[in-house]
Amino acid sequence: MTTPYPFSAVVGLDELRRALLLTAVSPAIGGVLVRGEKGTAKSTVVRALAALLPEIAVVPGCRFACDPAAPDPGCPDGPHADAAGVDLRRAPLVELPVGATEDRVVGTLDIQRALADGTKAYEPGLLAAAHRGALYVDEVNLLPDHLVDLLLDAAAMGRAHVERDGVSVKHAARFLLVGTMNPEEGEPRPQLVDRFGLVVTVSAPRDAGPRAEVVRRRLAYEADPDGFAARWAADERDLAGRIVAARALLPSVTLPDAELDRIARICIAYAVDGMRADIVVARAAIALAAWHGRTVVTGDDVRDAARLALPHRRRRDPLDPPGADEEKLEEALNEAGADPEPEPPADDDPSGGPSDDGPPDGGPPDGGPADRPDGGGTGEPPPPTPPPAVGNGDAAEDGTPPPAGPGREQKVPPAPVGAAFRPRTLTVAGRGEGAHAGRRSPAFARRGRVVGARAPIGRRGFAPHLPATLRAAAGRGSRTVEAVDLREAVHVGREANLVLFVVDASGSMAARQRMRTVKTAVLSLLRDAYQRRDRIGMITFRGGEASTVLPPTSSHEVGVARLAELRTGGRTPLAAGLRSAAGVIASERRRDPRRRPLLVVVTDGRATSGPDPLTVTPALAGTSAVVVDCESGPVRLGLARRLAAALAADWMPLDRLSASAISLRTV
Repeated sequence: MTTPYPFSAVVGLDELRRALLLTAVSPAIGGVLVRGEKGTAKSTVVRALAALLPEIAVVPGCRFACDPAAPDPGCPDGPHADAAGVDLRRAPLVELPVGATEDRVVGTLDIQRALADGTKAYEPGLLAAAHRGALYVDEVNLLPDHLVDLLLDAAAMGRAHVERDGVSVKHAARFLLVGTMNPEEGEPRPQLVDRFGLVVTVSAPRDAGPRAEVVRRRLAYEADPDGFAARWAADERDLAGRIVAARALLPSVTLPDAELDRIARICIAYAVDGMRADIVVARAAIALAAWHGRTVVTGDDVRDAARLALPHRRRRDPLDPPGADEEKLEEALNEAGADPEPEPPADDDPSGGPSDDGPPDGGPPDGGPADRPDGGGTGEPPPPTPPPAVGNGDAAEDGTPPPAGPGREQKVPPAPVGAAFRPRTLTVAGRGEGAHAGRRSPAFARRGRVVGARAPIGRRGFAPHLPATLRAAAGRGSRTVEAVDLREAVHVGREANLVLFVVDASGSMAARQRMRTVKTAVLSLLRDAYQRRDRIGMITFRGGEASTVLPPTSSHEVGVARLAELRTGGRTPLAAGLRSAAGVIASERRRDPRRRPLLVVVTDGRATSGPDPLTVTPALAGTSAVVVDCESGPVRLGLARRLAAALAADWMPLDRLSASAISLRTV
């Protein structure tokens, strides 16, 4: 077995190392979620933590690591009242791979004993192996939903409840949950994120010195792992000893009422949901004090704990720009950081004088930026100034006049985006192959909820359904399993799709209030695609051409930014937009043939430039689509409905986009 990279040899990543050490001191904090780009040593640091975890005392022979001082009365290997002696084990660090099956996670029927002895016995899974240790999930955001449900249940109750394959077992499962993820690949479910006590975002160093030191140490470790580890052995022993000392000091640490009040004010200012945030910040602050050898929590402990425990707990729009949580947190810390002051005397002037929020006109003092650490008076960055649109010399189709002269710029800003709503769930009918885990369209899958069993259909590598296989053999009156008895498990779930938006940005859509409505609808669909883990793309058409403003990506935040910058004007080259969509879909099918596309065309159906759009629709044959009809007014031509018929797509008026689910036809 290769010697793990030493924890103390990691360069930088101070917040991550602090968070992991705090959870090692106080597992009640609830674990750590590590977010960061690829190649930032997330997995290396987490695996290195295993060498620092103190040994645990267990009942001899217990597969569930029961504590001899307080054995689990419901342990499947119990009762342990007469157990003699104590075994010492290294606290486990169990890795849960993304591709793990449900029976491997929670345990299942012991097939060997069932076949050999004819007895029904339980074989523990990874949750049992992680009890009193740590459970590490790499790429936790890619974990299938049914496994997320199992983790949520175990984390909430501290016990695993297994009901499968004729086995009914309950056992203790209290573990430190550590997960790593790359945000570019999508976000995990909010319920799972909330179960992590601390969240840390890591990135590669931007200075040449630290980067060179990272490479130097990595090369030295790869050349001689044992020798490299030996050079850091003293530092590793110091850290391990400090963890043991901090654990011993932890019960003696007190949290003064003033600091508890500070925690409450920070959480209120940050607008967190529920009370879990307050409890986690308090536990983390106590652990910080114990780590530093103090018996009283200070204000600095509270602030440092809040920076680790709160950024992921604010109620937020999932498509907020990156960094918004950190800015809001710093504002909350500044607002609640000072000790409460007595209320000032009542002011006879009802209009009020200058306050901490700035001058009466709401601007920064002296016409400059507000004097705040984040550089803004509200804690939010100012909105970007959009570039001016250049007129094309033609009057817009809604009657808006062209620029006043040749070469003059049209200074009209883009239409704003309203508050998103919950849209209808657009799904692709039929069942896909489930190659991409998600929550949009129904699909068969290699993993997922087991709904039955069937004879193998010829493909290799199927997941056998063991109880059904044994029943088939028993039905033949045989005590041995033969090929004819094999049964495969049938898994069903949902898959993610490629959702491609084709948005009409021509002059026929340029009425400001109308375009606001369209942008709001597209924003709502973008948020829905984010929540369902889809890839998204966006094409707009105006003037004489179509533009792929967002190639297919998993970065939904970029889609929101492109939507906010979207301007309108010029003629309507609808055929060009559809042709571009056909090209993007064909390219994505070559790259990933098992991801099914969903085309969403947002238009009023008018085409005032280029060929008839109906001549392009054959290129989109076989693509599930929906046409969102933006036509308004008392006189309607029904062009969008005709386009939907040519595409074999569902037609939906814009004002009916929010409601219950709708199923799309496939050709």
